Amino acid sequence: MSELVGSFLILVGAAFGALSGFGQVRFEDLMTRMHVATKPGTLGLLLVAIGAMFHLNGAGAVTLLLLTIILQFATAPVSAHLVGRAAHRHGQWSRDDVVVDHLAEDDQL
Repeated sequence: MSELVGSFLILVGAAFGALSGFGQVRFEDLMTRMHVATKPGTLGLLLVAIGAMFHLNGAGAVTLLLLTIILQFATAPVSAHLVGRAAHRHGQWSRDDVVVDHLAEDDQL
């Protein structure tokens, strides 16, 4: 039964990874590409890692998978923030859909 749950989680996680890749090709705006690169990819990796934990029996393998999850959740938001800030500074984003631009004040300094 646990192998069935693990296989299902791996399949769903792989689907999220595929959706993330499809979104990278499909979306035109940098900010939406940044979003689709971090959110479904991170969730997909989480599901694949948890599914792999159901298949693996060693404590060392489970520890490495937990470390992978922690590092992904720590680095994905930071990298997305840096990409978004760089795009803002270089004007590579659409100002038409923005209600409040909090970064405009920081750029003046």
